[in-house]
Amino acid sequence: MATTRKRFIAGAVCPECKALDTLMLWQEDQVEVVECAKCGHHKRQTDEQVTKHVRGEEQVIGIFHPE
Repeated sequence: MATTRKRFIAGAVCPECKALDTLMLWQEDQVEVVECAKCGHHKRQTDEQVTKHVRGEEQVIGIFHPE
């Protein structure tokens, strides 16, 4: 099993607990994840490639890219 490499975001402030330098960033299944190491607040941001495929009235569960 591969280890996910998490990076701290220097100078970033958690929007929930307002702690400085506690936000970690990593990718899961081509989705950026940011999480606070102090309070656990997290946010997921889809890849631009996925976002541009979404039509306003629909929801995307995932995009299949056969290799």
